[in-house]
Amino acid sequence: MEARDLSKDFGDFRAVEKLNLKINRGEVFGFLGPNGAGKTTSISMMVGLLRPTSGQVFIDEEEVQTIEKGTIGICPQELVLWDHLTCKESLTLIGDMYEVPKDKLTKRVQKLLDDLFLTDKADTVVTQLSGGMKRRLNLALALVHEPEIVVLDEPSEGLDPQSRRVLWNYIRSLRDDERKTVILTTHIMDEADRLSDRVAIIDHGKLLRLDTPSNLKKEIGGGDVVEMKISDPEKNQEAINAIQELEDVQSAVEVNGQINIRALDAVGKLPRIIDKVESLELNVVDLSMRQNTLEDVFIDLTGTGLRE
Repeated sequence: MEARDLSKDFGDFRAVEKLNLKINRGEVFGFLGPNGAGKTTSISMMVGLLRPTSGQVFIDEEEVQTIEKGTIGICPQELVLWDHLTCKESLTLIGDMYEVPKDKLTKRVQKLLDDLFLTDKADTVVTQLSGGMKRRLNLALALVHEPEIVVLDEPSEGLDPQSRRVLWNYIRSLRDDERKTVILTTHIMDEADRLSDRVAIIDHGKLLRLDTPSNLKKEIGGGDVVEMKISDPEKNQEAINAIQELEDVQSAVEVNGQINIRALDAVGKLPRIIDKVESLELNVVDLSMRQNTLEDVFIDLTGTGLRE
């Protein structure tokens, strides 16, 4: 899937401005940004639900408006369920709408119920499901016709940690086991980090950066924090002065009797840091590290934390 100079205006307000990106087949592609950043508007245009003010979208070099309707499956942020149908009836109804053959549909419905831990609730009406079960059913409805591209808009919204873990594992299986392309919009940093092969960071309708989570954390943000204790704490300042001489070390300070060092890709710099300390005839007696996060990256790019 490719977006070329994609823009969308609502009156005088520009929600998306000249978005250019490519999504590879068989990857989980994360759209990361705060609420109101333009994620949902961008995705709606890319799947043909919303006509752009300008620009084009292509899937396998074919304009999105002309592709087969079953190519894409969409799981919206809002639950779209029939309250008085059972889980099995809901899935069967959607399958019929997509004209899935009966024998194939029966197997597909059962597999989705099994994979999303809804088998015991197959004959339970929607009104009697928990919030997590409803969200999992919402996802199943987007998949019953076996689309090539799956769009998940804030899929973990409102889920408890256990339900979120089930959902995350299933999203990974869509990529790893079924080789589907998954487009994930989220404002949850940890979700984007754990699931996405590549992440597009978007804010105020503009694409700020596009790369793998690992590369973004290595290249941007506050940097990893290394917490170090040395054999002679009275020489902390001497060690700090030496460490600060190293290239790309952003800061080194004493905190509660230990040395806190901040640097991008601190893991790669650890050997040089330790060598520098040992050159002073000091030993490292304790070492821990907090890695740079996507939230650090986001704050560095936008100058602010997430807006809820």
